[in-house]
Amino acid sequence: MDPDFHRIKRLPPYVFEEVNRMKAKARAAGEDIIDLGMGNPDSPTPQHIVDKLVETVRDGRTHRYSTSRGIPGLRRANAAYYKRRFGVEIDPETETIATLGSKEGLANLAMAITTPGDVILSPNPSYPIHPYGFIIAGAVVRHFEVGPGIDFFAALERAVRHCIPSPTCLILNFPSNPTAMTVDLDFYKEVVKFAKDHGMYILSDLAYAEIYFGDVPPPSILQVDGARDIAVEFTSLSKTYSMPGWRMGFATGNKRLIGALARIKSYLDYGAFTPIQVAATAALNGPQDCVEEFRQLYKQRRDVLISGFAAAGWEVPSPEATMFAWAPIPEPFKHLGSLEFSKLLLKEAKVAVAPGLGFGEHGDDFVRVAMVENEQRIRQASRNIKKFMSNADAHLGRKEAS
Repeated sequence: MDPDFHRIKRLPPYVFEEVNRMKAKARAAGEDIIDLGMGNPDSPTPQHIVDKLVETVRDGRTHRYSTSRGIPGLRRANAAYYKRRFGVEIDPETETIATLGSKEGLANLAMAITTPGDVILSPNPSYPIHPYGFIIAGAVVRHFEVGPGIDFFAALERAVRHCIPSPTCLILNFPSNPTAMTVDLDFYKEVVKFAKDHGMYILSDLAYAEIYFGDVPPPSILQVDGARDIAVEFTSLSKTYSMPGWRMGFATGNKRLIGALARIKSYLDYGAFTPIQVAATAALNGPQDCVEEFRQLYKQRRDVLISGFAAAGWEVPSPEATMFAWAPIPEPFKHLGSLEFSKLLLKEAKVAVAPGLGFGEHGDDFVRVAMVENEQRIRQASRNIKKFMSNADAHLGRKEAS
């Protein structure tokens, strides 16, 4: 009997786990670790959303099974959001479905539409569920490099040209986790045309639609004429309303793909707890000033982080969106790679970051820095890093000696 299961064998060791173990050990020893690793919002959910949850949960009728597609009011609220934010008309009955966060939606859609051996195009670096949702489903993933200075369409064209059989699906994620890259509507127009020309579906992750710092909000791919012929978009309430633990998101777009996701989910779950869905409806339909407050909070943290790290001797590009900075490893440490650098930074500076290698091999020259500590803690991280950088030779000498 094979002790390893087929799907598990296709998953590599979790790169972040080694840093997480070190972080837990340091904290157990009483060390003060400034955690800029996991993208886990630290602000409480707005009170009016919490109040709606509490009000609803007191009604015993809401304690029964819900529906995996999402209650009608919630789907209507998401359709209203698309109309208000993007000017896109969505049929709440056939073109949107509630998911247990965007991560679950993408993984289950991968299971629904994948035939073993299908080839999927995934950017690299990327959020792990993007390729691995399809790998778990039995697909073959063809990576193409994305990032600063990379021609997206040249890399995509090269990947398609070398795919046998032809790819069936393309994954997009803008604003991007981890690179924080953004795109405009013209980009989506070009990518929709490309996908149609090559007979591919598009799965677009728009989880960071509302965490942006410029004057122009990130667009939706569904704003492109004809995009719904081939595209589904995933959104999430986790960052927009600081609701990460509530696990509420949506898949919206192509009716055939939404129908496939609805069918497979009907076998797998009964949807989120009804009071959570009601509270999520209140989030989408209620006052939106909290969204702007969170946006400004991350902008202020971004500015403190970028200026503080620069003063420490670590030049990090300022992100235009998301709650992350995609930070090139400082030159003296670049040869270490992202995992060893992250471990050294944790040990010597007491600052935790996410190794870029965890997002794909093309991320190994970077680390992802999450803006999930308050400004005071980010300033402390900058001071720790300044001291760390000033002793680079000593740290590297000890590292090589060990």
